[in-house]
Amino acid sequence: MTKIAIVVGSTRPGRVGDSVAQWVHGIASQRDDAQFDIVDLRDIQLPLLDEVAPPSFGQYANDHTRQWSALVNSYDGFVFVTPEYNHSTSGALKNAIDFLYGEWNNKAAGFVGYGSAGGARAIEHLRGIMAEVQVATVRNQVMLSLFTDFENFTTFTPQAVQADAVGPMLDQVIAWSTALKPLRTAAQETSAVA
Repeated sequence: MTKIAIVVGSTRPGRVGDSVAQWVHGIASQRDDAQFDIVDLRDIQLPLLDEVAPPSFGQYANDHTRQWSALVNSYDGFVFVTPEYNHSTSGALKNAIDFLYGEWNNKAAGFVGYGSAGGARAIEHLRGIMAEVQVATVRNQVMLSLFTDFENFTTFTPQAVQADAVGPMLDQVIAWSTALKPLRTAAQETSAVA
C-alpha cells in the first residue's frame, strides 16, 4: 500500500502545526487507498546540517542522518504541513529536507500551509526546493489563514470549507506517488547493482 508521511514542519514552542497535522491525518485516515503517518520534526531532532559529504553522495557519518534517511526512504509521498515565517517555510523543515537527496527522489508531495496569507509563500518556496530533490509537487493545496481558521491565532478552528480542500490534494499525492513507483524501483535496482 502507498505510504504517505504527513510532516509537521514546525518545531517552535507554541506551534500550531501539530494540531493542523492531526486534522489532516484525521481526514486522511478515513481513506483506504493509502497508509498515512504523522512525522513530527520535533521528535526527529535533527541538528543543523552537520554531514561533511554532500547529501547527493548518500554517505552519512551520523546516526541521526541514517535514521532520518531510513524514515524518509520508507515513504512514497509526503504532505508537508508548513508555517509561513518571513515569506518562506521554517528553517527546521528546510534543514530536514537538505539532510538528504536520493531518499526524496521520484516521490510526490502536497502542501498544507498556514499563516497570515494562508502559507502561500512558504508553499511556493517549498515547490522550488522539492523540484531540486526530484519530488513532484501536486497542484492542489490547502491554505489556512491565521485570521479565519484559528481562534486568537493559536487555537485551530478550521472553516468547514477547508476540509473540502484536503481530499483533492490527497487524491493527487496518492496518484503521483503511485505513478512514480516504477522510477523508484528502477533507481533502487540500479543502486543495488552498482
